[in-house]
Parts: sequence; C-alpha cells; structure tokens
Amino acid sequence: MSVLSMPALRWGQPYESLEVNEVRHFLSGDVVARISQVNGGMVRRDMRQAGKARDILRQIPIEELLRKAAVAADLFETAELPMGDGTQTPEQFVKQQSATTGLPEVLCRSNITKNAFVLRNMPQILEALTRGLDPKILEAGYGREDRGVIVSYQAQTTVLGAVLPSNSPGVHTLWLPVVPLQMGLVLKPGGQEPWTAYRVAAAFQQAGIPGEPISLYPGGHDVGESILAACNRSMIFGSAQTVAKYAGNPGVQVHGPGFSKILIGDDCVDRWEQYLDLMVESVYSNGGRSCINCSAIYTPRHGKEIAQALAERLGPIDVLPPEDPNAGLAAFTTEGTAKAIWEMLQKDLGQGGVTDMTAAYGDRLVEQEKVGYLRPMVVHCASSEAEIAAKEFMFPFVSVVECPQAEMLGKIGSTLVATALTEDKDWSRQLVTATNIDRLNIGPIPTNRLNWLQPHEGNLIDFLFRSRAVQMSDEMFAALG
Repeated sequence: MSVLSMPALRWGQPYESLEVNEVRHFLSGDVVARISQVNGGMVRRDMRQAGKARDILRQIPIEELLRKAAVAADLFETAELPMGDGTQTPEQFVKQQSATTGLPEVLCRSNITKNAFVLRNMPQILEALTRGLDPKILEAGYGREDRGVIVSYQAQTTVLGAVLPSNSPGVHTLWLPVVPLQMGLVLKPGGQEPWTAYRVAAAFQQAGIPGEPISLYPGGHDVGESILAACNRSMIFGSAQTVAKYAGNPGVQVHGPGFSKILIGDDCVDRWEQYLDLMVESVYSNGGRSCINCSAIYTPRHGKEIAQALAERLGPIDVLPPEDPNAGLAAFTTEGTAKAIWEMLQKDLGQGGVTDMTAAYGDRLVEQEKVGYLRPMVVHCASSEAEIAAKEFMFPFVSVVECPQAEMLGKIGSTLVATALTEDKDWSRQLVTATNIDRLNIGPIPTNRLNWLQPHEGNLIDFLFRSRAVQMSDEMFAALG
C-alpha cells in the first residue's frame, strides 16, 4: 500500500504544512498517509473569506449542481480520483479506510454505496427535506408557491462547518447536500478517517463543481473549536458530553449517541420469535457502531427468552481479519480503549438483576498486539432501573429490558430511532406524539434501515434556512423575476 501525502485544502487550494500526522495501519503500524495539519488560527483567518464560497456557488443554478452531484456519485463510486500526491481507486479507498479505522472492508464498501446513493438521488432527497419546495425559491431567497402565496427562505450561513468522526463513515451522508444548496463546506476530517471527505471533495471537483467553496482542515481540537466558533451553522459528532456542551446553541447541530431502541407491545410479544432476525440486524449491522444501532429492547415479558435467543445468534460471532467478507466487528484502534470499556461493563454487570447472556460463548474482550475488539454482548435486565439499560457502546451491545408497555415511554429516555412492534392503534398514537423519540418506525422495520427521503436526525433545510414572511406587489414580484 503506497503512502499518500495529503495537503489541507484552504478554499480549494492545497496547503502543505511542516507539521504532518502520520496515519497508520491499525494492525501493522505501517504509515498509510501523511496528512498536513493546520491550527485554529489559520481557520479563523481563512473564515474571513467564507462569503466567497457561497458567491461562487450561487453563480451555478441549483438544478445544475444537482446534475453535477449525480456525476460526482458515479465518480465517487467507480473512478480513480486525484488524492494528495497520488490517485485513489475505489478499492484503494476501501483498503485505506479499513486500514486506519479498523472497520472490516465489507463495511467500508457498503458506505461507498450509501454515500453514492445520496449524491445520486439528491433531487428527491431535497424535495423530501423541503416538503416539495421548488429549488428556485431557495436559490432566489423567495418565490411563489403553487397556492399563490409568496414565501421566503433566508440562508443563515454562507458555509456549513463540520467536525467529522472516525468511527462511522456512514454519517457523511448528512452533509453531502450542502454544496448543491449553494453553500460552502468547512470540514475537519476525522483523524483516522480522512478518506471520505477528501474523496467527496475530489469527486465534486472532477464533476465540474469549483473547488474553492470546500476547505478541509485536518488538525487538533483547536481546529474543531475554531470551526464551530467561526461558522454560523455547523455540526459535530461526539459523545453525550459533547451533546451537553452544545445543548441550546442554535448554530450547532450535535449528533451524539442514538440510544436507539426496539419496543415490543403487549399484542406482539408472544410472537417475539417472528422478530428475531429484525433484532439481530438492528444490533449487529455496521459493527454496532452507528447511532441507529439498537442499544436496548424493551419488552413486557419473555425478556429472558428473547435475550437468550439473541445471545445464541450474536454470542458466537468472533473476530475475523478485516479483509474477510464475513467480518462484522471493528477494532478499537486506540490502545487500551477496548479494555477500558470492558472494565466499565464489569461494574454494570455486577449490579443485581443484570445478567450477561453471552458469557457462555467465550471471552468478550479480545486483545491483540496493537488493538482490541469487543465481541457482541446481550444482557438481560430484570428492571428498567438498571443503569446499563440506559447505556450505549461502540460495538454490538444490547440490553433486553423487562418493562410494562404502559411504562415504556416514560422509561426509555431520549431515543434517536424507536422501532415499535405493535398493531395497537391507541399505543401507536401515543408513540407518534412522544417527544423523546426522534425517528419512529411502527411495525417490523429494523432500527438501522433508513428512508433517505426523510430526515435522519434533524432537518438540514430547517437548520440552514429560515422561513420568513415577505409581501410584495405583483408588479414588483414580476420586476424582480
């Protein structure tokens, strides 16, 4: 695997720094890429020119940007693209992403498909996010709806800043629509997963979208803090502490733990075996590393049986080499992380009423020379009061929690995705009105199955634009075009 030297991008211009970060293979320790590093001061200086990014993109109609995004999708998925001082094929992308993140190659390939799908289907996604709004209204800032009323949508920023993670490349779908909306991107790539951001930028440019509206700033924590402070709108991915830090800040959209759940209703629980495949997929997909993976299953009865059946399916899953097509577990590439999580779990498992149902299937902690793995875990909680029932981990982990249906909505806490297995109309109405559930599935839909024509977590249009009242005479509306 050849070593790439990758510059920062300052409004599309490569910037080579004397300070570089050597990104290494998680197993061999070999250098995979040398990436130029910047500091927060450089970000703050560059942001004085942020308005130019939107000025450049506004010269290109949104409809044309959407066509170019579809071209970028094909390039991202199939082409050999410029990458630093070399080039990168899709297969090299998979190998490099797996090498630095610890993700199995099969999951890296699936994330290529996810990102390409979003780029290719951007017109339909924007139509869904805007509830059918004509893109020309966003382009001009105002326009007339079909019902004849003049509406106005005011852009709240010239660029979107984003502090990107290294653990789950699939989250990049959240910022992909920004350039087609005629706004620039200011990104801090993940330290171990710079690949997606760089490849998307290369695909956009090869598709004919100017490079100037996109900046990539690899660096330390000060870079992320400067992006969040300098951009009127930004997003960050992080822990529960990150969520708490930016709670109430309207300019920052925080994507933290999902605490996604499956809720089994009284009317369906006696047929729980029918839903076992759905539960396994919800817990195990993407190596358990997504916020949409199920972290808890609430059931009014049969909890021990459900937990045992899940343990029989998930417990035997073992660590495989990342190139193995059957590999489904990702490594914890920072030394000591897997062991620290396991030790924390031991304290929770010592509580009364909590049973590790996967203990019979071998050690859960697998330590190798440079990295650690955690094999899938299923625990049974006799009560919803168990502390572990409210926790989420970065591997396939699920608590099966005994809880009466009438108490579930009051016990589950904040939930990104809830799949409710029920045909009870009254309970379904309660679920629809529950404010602690962000994305709701009623019926046998795994928590990890997203409909891309609906917002995943928050609505990007509502975040980037402000709907306001505008009135003008017919003569002036016609004159403005």
